[in-house]
Amino acid sequence: MSFIALVPGQMVAPGLLVTIGECVSRTIGLSVRVLEPILEPPEAYDPQRRQYSSTAILRLLIELRPQEAARLVAITEQDIFIPMLSFIFGQAQLDGRVALVSLARLRQEFYGLPPDEEVFRERACKETLHELGHTFGLTHCDDLGCTMSLATSIQQVDTKSATFCPACTILLAERLGRFGRSTARPSEEESP
Repeated sequence: MSFIALVPGQMVAPGLLVTIGECVSRTIGLSVRVLEPILEPPEAYDPQRRQYSSTAILRLLIELRPQEAARLVAITEQDIFIPMLSFIFGQAQLDGRVALVSLARLRQEFYGLPPDEEVFRERACKETLHELGHTFGLTHCDDLGCTMSLATSIQQVDTKSATFCPACTILLAERLGRFGRSTARPSEEESP
């Protein structure tokens, strides 16, 4: 049976992984297993940027994905980047097997605001679903409320929901069919 593997980096709170796992399982319909924590590869760290290369971490994740896992998503506390952008919230192999989500810029504290655990957990769920969507072949969506909409700022993360729009739900359901799932779970607005 296929499942989604969640791999925490060092220092990721176990309670957050439970929240993300429940969100992913409820929305995508595959079971979730939390694997042992990993250390981000030291060679991925760029001392000039004081960030980690997401591409270097993804290379490690490809090797770590259990054969029976449909997808593997790593959740890291580290701030990540790709060379053409100053930061990213996450990265995934498009129609691939692995994804990475950074928590660093999802916390209110990063922006000089008081902590808000509920907002933080919601953002983490949205970004995890977004990156998983990419692994199932979904691209960025024009529907700003869809979890697949592009977010280059925290305000854009907050604007979107932790659900797929009707069009993305259909595309995801088609992709999930190969894992024994005929449909993705619709958003609450679409439920009868």
